[in-house]
Amino acid sequence: MARPTTQFRCTECGWTSLKWVGQCGECQQWNTVVDATAPTQRVSAVAPRSQARSITEIGAESVAHWPSGIAEFDRVLGGGVVPGAAILLSGEPGVGKSTLLLEVASRAAASGQRVLYVSAEESVSQVRLRAERTHALQPSLFLAAETDLATILGQIDQVQPQLVIVDSVQTVSSGLTDGLAGGPSQVREVASTLIRVSKDRNLPVLLVGHVTKDGTIAGPRLLEHLVDVVLQFEGDRQTALRFVRAHKNRFGPTDEVGCFEMTGDGIAEVADPSGLFLSRARTPVSGTCVTIAVEGRRALPVEVQALIVKTQAPQPRRVVNGVDSSRVAMLLAVLERRANLALSSFDVYVSTVGGIRLTEPGADLAIALAIASAYRDKAYPVTLAAVGEISLAGEIRPASSAKQRSSEAKRLGFSQVLDSETVHLREALRLAFAGSTVERVDVPDF
Repeated sequence: MARPTTQFRCTECGWTSLKWVGQCGECQQWNTVVDATAPTQRVSAVAPRSQARSITEIGAESVAHWPSGIAEFDRVLGGGVVPGAAILLSGEPGVGKSTLLLEVASRAAASGQRVLYVSAEESVSQVRLRAERTHALQPSLFLAAETDLATILGQIDQVQPQLVIVDSVQTVSSGLTDGLAGGPSQVREVASTLIRVSKDRNLPVLLVGHVTKDGTIAGPRLLEHLVDVVLQFEGDRQTALRFVRAHKNRFGPTDEVGCFEMTGDGIAEVADPSGLFLSRARTPVSGTCVTIAVEGRRALPVEVQALIVKTQAPQPRRVVNGVDSSRVAMLLAVLERRANLALSSFDVYVSTVGGIRLTEPGADLAIALAIASAYRDKAYPVTLAAVGEISLAGEIRPASSAKQRSSEAKRLGFSQVLDSETVHLREALRLAFAGSTVERVDVPDF
């Protein structure tokens, strides 16, 4: 007779092992391998409560959104908060997650909603001080400092709120589950219970989630599958600009971006961020070029600045801020090989204005033109903008949302837009320095 074997399974990725290990051999997560041995038994069929119907016989019910009072937050959610929705907001420590949700709670309470704000990290007096500083004091906003799941459910029964905010899900624990708060089993139990309450009572719940050092949401991956909406709060703590992006949204699009600005009085919406990423210089300056970047469904003008300094070092420095360093290194090689710019003996510094980060390839042409302008020490016209991806052959490829970028450039007064209609990088350099967008001009070659 075969000896019964014990099987262990990772709660993160499902990897199995015949013995317990502290670290998963597949996803490399710690303390996620648990005993998965279960007695062999068959599941018997049970009569369903309701009979399955054809999909054509089921009526489509419209999902009603109610506005939170913050237009940029509602934009990302697809129009507002949906009753019964479970929303997860994650972000780096200190980026302003609690401040944003306290403002959401205040606006909802000001509109007549009963809001329960559960703080599992701060005391009620600390939250009250922040609310007083941000002018978020409302009579129908109730605060509770609890870390026990059962007590939080009791608070929900007592207050009977129309919106619940839990800050954060990794600091709440349940007495029915083993492990410390923040562990995979605890996070799974807390999140599933709160989501069940949300669905049963048609009550929207906003959960704050911590992130790991690599930027992913802490806890089991199941957490992101359980919730309806996953929002990412991004921003550099050294700058005031903040972005809210939707990575998952069952009730709306995932390509919207909300813009906010951290101020001394809390967080403020930025309805039109067009001027945040441009310098205030009214006269043309060498080493600068403007591109039209797309953030979600928004087209934003972003100024790219470059500085070229002669060096005697055997390995010149390449310092970037707001752009991809490997992308800049590739563009420097293309400029040297395809446009005859001898950049190997210069230190190159490339940065964006306003702290925004450009990750799309559509900013290649603006970066290359800014570097060429710094190399020639010659400024472009202030009405020039450049959008396009540069290949290793020096060809300019079209960027996505070309019509949206072009219309936004014209609205902001950029009458000269270099894009994929300019076939090659050498031609784009000639047109940029000549200030012409209609026909080729004869200027000294590079």
